[in-house]
Amino acid sequence: MGEPSTRAGDARSPLRDRGERRMRLRPAARWKAAASSRRVARTRRSASPYRGLWGNQELLHLRSKLTDLEDRSRRNNIRLLGFPEGIEGADILSYLRDTLPKLTDTTFDPPLEFQRVQILGPKRQDGKGRPRPIIACMLRHGQAHQLLQTARMQGPLRLGTLEIRLSADFSKETAERRRAFLSLRPRLHHLDVKFGLFEPARMWITKNGESRTFYDPEDLRTFLEGLHDQTQSMETTAQTPQDIWGLPLVAGHPETAPDPDGRSTIDPQTRGR
Repeated sequence: MGEPSTRAGDARSPLRDRGERRMRLRPAARWKAAASSRRVARTRRSASPYRGLWGNQELLHLRSKLTDLEDRSRRNNIRLLGFPEGIEGADILSYLRDTLPKLTDTTFDPPLEFQRVQILGPKRQDGKGRPRPIIACMLRHGQAHQLLQTARMQGPLRLGTLEIRLSADFSKETAERRRAFLSLRPRLHHLDVKFGLFEPARMWITKNGESRTFYDPEDLRTFLEGLHDQTQSMETTAQTPQDIWGLPLVAGHPETAPDPDGRSTIDPQTRGR
């Protein structure tokens, strides 16, 4: 009879030990939970002055100033696209100094000088895929401006069979705004609106002799939607000559066309034929 009791006691022993460990761990868990709650409360108190700051005009103004400063710091930069991997050899500065004047058919006096040149992204071992962009920081802003102006007038430049593109280097925010503006070109063409994209990112448009400048792509999108609705409304309410003069046009009777004064030019003698 004693053996079953001993076995039951042995079975309860691990359960008892487990319960005791839980009791010992409860104070530590409670302390950790309390510490976490205190940290969350401190974080909330420290962040309370900044609640609602996102979207605040002051914050947007500061972001705009930072973007402007970054764009200004890149004024001497030129982004080069299309150079194959490894074509520059061991000295990329000498390669660009010799190649860019030939590429743009321009003579520079003094010769081109660079502050630094950087190839973006990791090197591709297989040499396949799109060529990596090259950022060339010119020593003189005038030379950077001359290169960009020449590339803009000549269009895509040719280096043998290669097509090379030169463009200004903008911050990420400005580049995104420019892409958003350019995505609206089909709609501008459809509405017969003349437009131009100016640096760093502002769109100038002209419609019916009136010009406007937009700095935010969303503002331009809203304006075009209103212009489209206005155009649709004008098309649906446009009156035909029958509506204007109240006279049907009879086929084969050119004399039925109304005169500028709104009177019918039908000869009374021919009426009813």
